[in-house]
Amino acid sequence: QVQLVESGGGLVQPGGSLRLSCAASGSIVSIGTMGWYRQASGNQRELVATITRSGNTNSADSVLGRFTISRDNARSTVYLQMNSLRPEDTAVYYCYAYVTLRSGSTSSYWGQGTQVTVSS
Repeated sequence: QVQLVESGGGLVQPGGSLRLSCAASGSIVSIGTMGWYRQASGNQRELVATITRSGNTNSADSVLGRFTISRDNARSTVYLQMNSLRPEDTAVYYCYAYVTLRSGSTSSYWGQGTQVTVSS
């Protein structure tokens, strides 16, 4: 089995910064694309940013220039640096990873979610 454990969420004032981390563990051979999605109350889950194993990134237009995704393959960890936060960034943020298991199978996994609240 695979576990994705997120950390770094919390309450921050508009204009502030937070850094989310997500560490993967378990019967992992390799991890392909990793990413972050978010879901605000009453809304569908939406893409925030993704990063391939080689470091190619893709980000939602709403976070371009403010959020930066990165990863440490040796630590099986993905990060999301969030700057210039706005109230509309308030949501539960979910980590995602596409994993190859020791059994040879591949599957997608999600973290449990971490709350980010931007408010004065």
